[in-house]
Amino acid sequence: MKNVDDTLADALAEAPRKSRKNNPEKTRDGILQAAVAEFVAQGLSGARVDSIAERTQTSKRMIYYYFNSKEQLYAEVLEKLYGDIRHTERSLTLDALAPMEAIQRLVEFTFDHHDRNVDYVRIVSIENIHNGENVKQSPTIRALSQNVLQALDDTLRRGEREGMFRQAVKAVDLHLLISSFCFYRVSNRHTFSEIFQTDLADEDVKTRHKSMIIDSVMRYLSP
Repeated sequence: MKNVDDTLADALAEAPRKSRKNNPEKTRDGILQAAVAEFVAQGLSGARVDSIAERTQTSKRMIYYYFNSKEQLYAEVLEKLYGDIRHTERSLTLDALAPMEAIQRLVEFTFDHHDRNVDYVRIVSIENIHNGENVKQSPTIRALSQNVLQALDDTLRRGEREGMFRQAVKAVDLHLLISSFCFYRVSNRHTFSEIFQTDLADEDVKTRHKSMIIDSVMRYLSP
């Protein structure tokens, strides 16, 4: 016959299982969050499904129920992280702003997003090590990115018509200019900081760099 402590332990062990059964979306999201941490720490090759199961207090069987393989789980992590930034970019409502204000808001957002979301930067770096093979297989990531480029292109064309921007700037080129600076200062912050003895995480340095990329973009767009 079980004592009170044994009964309580059984109840506590059963609670997560009931929670997972009653809220499958929450379970799936929890697995994705744990997978982000595992892939960031170990890369695609080194990540272990056992470790992801431990992080979520679930089983490998449960993970494979939601995701058929480690590779599919990794691909959906990519889609989640790209989706997060793309959905937030859409919420900036660039079309409701004057062209120059819209571009400045986009630059500020990109700078702050990359600075605050190191996991995104690391996962993208890992995917590039694998030659972008998983991105190539994701129409979702491409579609989301095209939507953002279209919004940026619309802003550039409005700026052209109003005489604020130079002619024929390609949205993909401007996106590359903005992203490259914001991405590099996060992806290479440790080596750059050590080699040049500067702290890229310092708030004064970040403020200076944000102003620099905004000014650079605006000068590039100037007619």
